[in-house]
Amino acid sequence: MRKNLMLIGLAALSFASCKSGFKQGEGGLLYNIHTDKPGATIKEGDFVAVNLTLKNEADSVLGSTYDMGRPLPQLMQKPAQKGDISQGIMLLSEGDSATIKLSIDTMFKKGPRPPGIKGKFVIYEVKVEKVIPKGTLSDAVFQGRISDYFKVQTEAIKKAEPAKIQKYIADKNIKATKTADGLYYAITKPGSGANVAVGDTAVVNYVGKMLNGKVFDTNIKDELVKAKQPVDPQRKFEPIRVPVGAGRVIKGWDEGLLLVNKGAKVTYVVPSELAYGEQGAAGGAIPPFTPIMFEVEVVDIVKPNPNAPKTTAPQPPAVR
Repeated sequence: MRKNLMLIGLAALSFASCKSGFKQGEGGLLYNIHTDKPGATIKEGDFVAVNLTLKNEADSVLGSTYDMGRPLPQLMQKPAQKGDISQGIMLLSEGDSATIKLSIDTMFKKGPRPPGIKGKFVIYEVKVEKVIPKGTLSDAVFQGRISDYFKVQTEAIKKAEPAKIQKYIADKNIKATKTADGLYYAITKPGSGANVAVGDTAVVNYVGKMLNGKVFDTNIKDELVKAKQPVDPQRKFEPIRVPVGAGRVIKGWDEGLLLVNKGAKVTYVVPSELAYGEQGAAGGAIPPFTPIMFEVEVVDIVKPNPNAPKTTAPQPPAVR
């Protein structure tokens, strides 16, 4: 009887394993395709745009393309090793979604694990948004199709920006005023005295965030700690000095600082046109056409020294 119970138990475990839906790939890779659209699977040399969410086994999110508001574009290369994410993506076709588990031991068999990576697997939630097959296309035609894709994506992102800003302001219940240039600001703590003027140096504390709440820059150590981001031990966390109107900062700051006075705290919601525009910034952390927000405190205002020697702007060379 005991033997029969053991067999029943093993059968139940086997059934549960099948129900999990994961299939075995090379290099310890496991995959479960949730949406399986018709079409050819992705091949080496194809262009793909993929949304990815990376998690650990405790279901904590380690990173996501959704934070960036757009999928990750890339040309598919031959997998660097068996069991890597490229091999998992090449099991899919356009429109597919899947969960892909990568063996940590396989990923880091040539070196030590990075700090904080624990367990047996890292887990990717994958959605293939676009595939442009290379096939027999000439390089010129292939690159042209990729360029057309980026143009369409860029235009869609630009058109979506105003609605994204309005939703953020409404969701956060920000009582914002909009300037003629499109900057949104809300003074959360009034200051005193005259407003900052062009030529002044504003001494400020700040934290800059994406509209999803992710901190991308701050001079306040506690904000980095709260956001669970690494703290550079060499950095001096102190108020920064901004020469207002000198073009040393984004347009949103040069304009926004003129609206506040000493001691004020203000929230800015900055459209990309007044931030980092079509170029983006921070090594890709701020993608092109991305609105951002800042919380700023004006610690002090330093007036220009009227007795300082005047500098003469350099003259352009004569045309020869």
